[in-house]
Amino acid sequence: MSQERTEGDLRNTGLSLKHDREWDYELDRIISEVDERDATSVGLQFPEGLKRRGPAVVNDLRSELPDDVNVLLSGEHCYGACDLDTDLMRRTDVFVHFGHSPMKQSEKIIYVPLFSNVDVFPIMKRAFEEKLDPPEEDENVGLVTTAQHMNKFDEMREWLEGRGYTVHTRRGDERLTHEGQVLGCNYASADVDADQILYVGGGKFHPLGLAMEHPEKTVVIADPVNNVLDLADSEKFMKQRYAAVHKAMDAETWGVIFSTKIGQGRWETAQEIVENNDDAYMITMDEVTPDRLTNFGLDAYVNTACPRITTDDGPQFKQPILTPQEYRIAVGEESLEDLEFDTFHGTW
Repeated sequence: MSQERTEGDLRNTGLSLKHDREWDYELDRIISEVDERDATSVGLQFPEGLKRRGPAVVNDLRSELPDDVNVLLSGEHCYGACDLDTDLMRRTDVFVHFGHSPMKQSEKIIYVPLFSNVDVFPIMKRAFEEKLDPPEEDENVGLVTTAQHMNKFDEMREWLEGRGYTVHTRRGDERLTHEGQVLGCNYASADVDADQILYVGGGKFHPLGLAMEHPEKTVVIADPVNNVLDLADSEKFMKQRYAAVHKAMDAETWGVIFSTKIGQGRWETAQEIVENNDDAYMITMDEVTPDRLTNFGLDAYVNTACPRITTDDGPQFKQPILTPQEYRIAVGEESLEDLEFDTFHGTW
């Protein structure tokens, strides 16, 4: 007997990594910009999960652009709007960044957010029925989502309001483009007057960050793509971080990672650590991987680049890799009880 699936439910379909959401690549806007600028070269950058779409987009553009316009694909890793291929940007007249909302404003960069058309309301209905406090018990709810679902944000808010909630939303800071938007490194939009937060989006990292930065709130995860409903639980993550800090307390030599990615550099933070520790060494890197760090042979590392390197990939590294605050705890400058989630705030 087959189970009824709602729209967006990809369980057991084999499509979880290949689901074509009919993205709008805004090709007309790109072609218009090329024409207006008399451009002869166009650079396209896709996030990791959408790179396979790149050749087809190039073909579509080639069919519409003059023959003398060269279209190039970035092969560099791309994990967010903070991770622009600056070399390709310099080499092209028009640079198109797909999959993320604007973080760095530039006349040369065209941001195409690639909104999802997956129906968000079946999973929101389940959240309302199973996880959220009913309006008669707690009428306040905060609403946040990722860039891919911002096209449905106003409808989500109206849907919740129609069920009796007072919906609290805000735009966090300059690093965020939209009201109610969260990034993997910034959850300021959840700083609202509500004890429960509804996160509509995929993955566990964003809601984990929400739960860590706002431990006093209940974070409900409503994933409309994979039809997953859950509560964010940071206990396992905290145990990993405590273990990494304790292991690093015995470190004698430290590598301090400074990211050369345009939107991830925390130079002053990295420089301060090196200046105050004779056994700390500044290491500049674009891509931070376990093998690259192991080659230096140091005891532990401080990551001042993207916080997700530490939190997502930390267990993969052979040596402890800490956030700047975790480093201060490991060397005795702060207490372990004060451990907080590492985030980026403000612009780059």
